[in-house]
Amino acid sequence: MLRHDSHSPGDRSPIGAVPCASVVTLRFFSDDPFAVTLRTWDGTERLTPMTPLGGGRYEAEITVPQTPMLFWYDFIIHTHWGDVRYGNRDDGLGGEGQIVHDTMHAFQITVYDPAYETPEYLRHGVLYQVFPDRFCKDTAPVSEARRAEIAQAHPDASFHARWNEPPALDIDPENGDNRALDFFGGTLRGIAEKLPYLRDLGVTVLYINPIVRARTNHRYDTGDYHRVDPVLGSQRDFMSLASKAGDMGIRIVLDGVFSHTGADSLYFNRYGRYPGVGAYQSPQSPYASWYRFFTFPNDYNAWWGFYTLPAVEKDHPDYQFFLLNQQNGVLPYWLRQGTSGWRLDVADELPVRLLQKMRYAVKTAGEGNALIGEVWEDASNKVSYGEPRSYCLGDTLDSVMNYPLRRAVIDFFTGKTDAYALARLLLHQREVYPPPFYYSLMNLLGSHDRVRALNAFAGYDTEGIVQMPREEARHVRLTKAQLALAKARYLEALKLICALPGIPSVYYGDEIGMQGMADPWNRAPMAWEAVDESFRAAVRGLLKHRRQSHILQTGFLNVTVRDAETLLIHRTADNGRDAFGNPLPDADAAVTVSRSVKPFRGEAAL
Repeated sequence: MLRHDSHSPGDRSPIGAVPCASVVTLRFFSDDPFAVTLRTWDGTERLTPMTPLGGGRYEAEITVPQTPMLFWYDFIIHTHWGDVRYGNRDDGLGGEGQIVHDTMHAFQITVYDPAYETPEYLRHGVLYQVFPDRFCKDTAPVSEARRAEIAQAHPDASFHARWNEPPALDIDPENGDNRALDFFGGTLRGIAEKLPYLRDLGVTVLYINPIVRARTNHRYDTGDYHRVDPVLGSQRDFMSLASKAGDMGIRIVLDGVFSHTGADSLYFNRYGRYPGVGAYQSPQSPYASWYRFFTFPNDYNAWWGFYTLPAVEKDHPDYQFFLLNQQNGVLPYWLRQGTSGWRLDVADELPVRLLQKMRYAVKTAGEGNALIGEVWEDASNKVSYGEPRSYCLGDTLDSVMNYPLRRAVIDFFTGKTDAYALARLLLHQREVYPPPFYYSLMNLLGSHDRVRALNAFAGYDTEGIVQMPREEARHVRLTKAQLALAKARYLEALKLICALPGIPSVYYGDEIGMQGMADPWNRAPMAWEAVDESFRAAVRGLLKHRRQSHILQTGFLNVTVRDAETLLIHRTADNGRDAFGNPLPDADAAVTVSRSVKPFRGEAAL
């Protein structure tokens, strides 16, 4: 038998990511008296004979590189019949390895900058995501001047007469996308009016989808990076929201879209609705260098082929200066208006060098500012545009949206996988992410880009298979039995999320039992008149427990599996200290998570 388990401190010490120049001890077991060689790779291959310890155990001590990088290792066992290579499993998740036939199945050690720090409020807090057009209207009358500004900014928009209407589905025949030109009129003042509600829920970080002027209701087609969309209100409204939130202990993180702009924008100006000359109008435009035209003006590089979203030349110095200069650059500008950080849309489509510059600009504006990326896969080791990238070495992001965790949790609760598979993913993330990054992960169950969490827990998550047509998805409503089971699964999943390192995250409306399939049905207005109060209270109880437990916030993690249905989360201290060396006043904690749940009937979650 051959064995090395990278998740076990008996085989790898320390387990997990390590700072530059750290010493790591690796051990291997063979029940036959073979010689074993450790092979490492940091750009150069090195072979180190392992020392026999007796009883089939072999050991080698290595010093990892002095610069941040991904460091790799596997084993060569010298048998009587030839050499055998032992490495990582096919899924790359570490743990107990296997015999392999190439060098591509190596175990990973993430080597990070020892000076890497992330904002403490991410590891201690609770995050809530708001889609601003759909959260809350304010009660203030709309002035004639603002009506005129809205009409000028949104000449082709439609406005729902009633808050509780379903979103509109309006397919663009040219690209098959929903036009998203229907508005419900949620505002920044409306969000401000609900701050007491958010504080009562336990929220400490408010992540708001884009608020700047744009043509659509989702505003991922930026029209003007420096102006609040008039439908949402004014600059003063945002600054007031940020101030009031700060007084309640709630920080604001804004959504930044920097891989593309809108075709209907100050910068591209395809429809001539903005002052000045846009890139579409003339090669002499001050913004012409931001875009790539194949044949001027109608054939241009567009984000994923959507003509409404012309892609920007992200490496161009003029564009980067526009984003980053400390006087009026987009990122520093909004930090000065009261936000505490940015969530970067499609961060893995931005050049690493630009991300590094963004980090510098954001941290220069305030060390406590956060940079969270949208990265859908393993953020320690992703190949994007043919280039391997790691976002957790200390030079780019503070955190990412933890979509792999979401996928694993939903698959577990809906019976697609078991507790062993879920534990494997949890231990993998513990292994590859440095503590500053790991304890800042945005751990989510729902978002604006996926079916509502309750639909997912009812088995309607269509990721990875042919998606249900959106017109058909419009009519999906969970039965009472489905809804009760989905709510129970959500609460048990949230209990798990609250027991893990990272910031527990709630998508608006999930806490009151809203359901809906993918866009636009997952972006319906907040159902303030149809709140499941018992369900909300259960969510609030879990979030409150997390907020009050220091051990759940920064204690060390271990995971064990009781059976295919059940796993145990253990959070511990090391000599009374947490993962960052700070004193921990709490005792160790153990949380049992089972998918064998009873349908939710209003009983307490704890």
